[in-house]
Amino acid sequence: MKVYISADIEGIAGICNWKETERGDDYEYFRAQMTKEVKACCEALIECGITNITVRDAHDSARNILIEQLPTCVKIIREWSGGVCDMMDAIDESYDAAILIGYHSPARSNRNPLSHTQNTSRHVDIKINDKIMSEYHLNTYFAQHHNVPVIMLCGDQGLCEIAKSENSLITTVATKEGLGGSVISKHPSVVVDEIKAKTIEAIELFKKHSKKDFFIPLDENIDFQIHFRSHIRAYRASFYPNAEMINSDIVSYKTNNIVSALAFMLFCD
Repeated sequence: MKVYISADIEGIAGICNWKETERGDDYEYFRAQMTKEVKACCEALIECGITNITVRDAHDSARNILIEQLPTCVKIIREWSGGVCDMMDAIDESYDAAILIGYHSPARSNRNPLSHTQNTSRHVDIKINDKIMSEYHLNTYFAQHHNVPVIMLCGDQGLCEIAKSENSLITTVATKEGLGGSVISKHPSVVVDEIKAKTIEAIELFKKHSKKDFFIPLDENIDFQIHFRSHIRAYRASFYPNAEMINSDIVSYKTNNIVSALAFMLFCD
């Protein structure tokens, strides 16, 4: 098997403040925890006999994971290429499955004080067919476009509940629960141990099913809407081919292809 891991930071154990997500403050501690959670997943995959593993460092600078702590068989993608779905950069049909670690609830959710979708300074929210999207959704749809199912998700309780409600086969590890501006978090070591155990369970479950059994539904007709924080940015985005301004700060782009929808977001961000 060949497995792709995409790792973010806002959904890892304990993290609760934006200052902890970037250099300074307690960032070094939380990048180490991010590394431990990714490492635990990799080690469990190796126990399952899987050594063809790619890790995508998918937070902020994309230079967070302490790469020397990962198993030597692991390849890692660092920095941003500028691709249409950079958090899943270079994923293709050669991968059997994907795992997401450190993911978080979508914009406007109260389940994580760090809830957001994509660019926090530019987007209020992103919707597909009137449903608010998380980064989990956008990245999963992109993986599915390449016939790669997301079989496991680690992140806050709210996002895990959303994922389970859409496909009961996905394996989840809930790291914490939001409480207003705070979090109630599991002990970091407990989360690491759960990731190890659940990764093995996810691989065993995956082997009993087809790839498409893990897919989450996406309508053929996609109405992709970006609610911008700035009406000026929305006005500019409305000139993208086939885009339509819904009101002063919301722009819609209709398509039947998730890649073209993500391209709209990339060039109008």
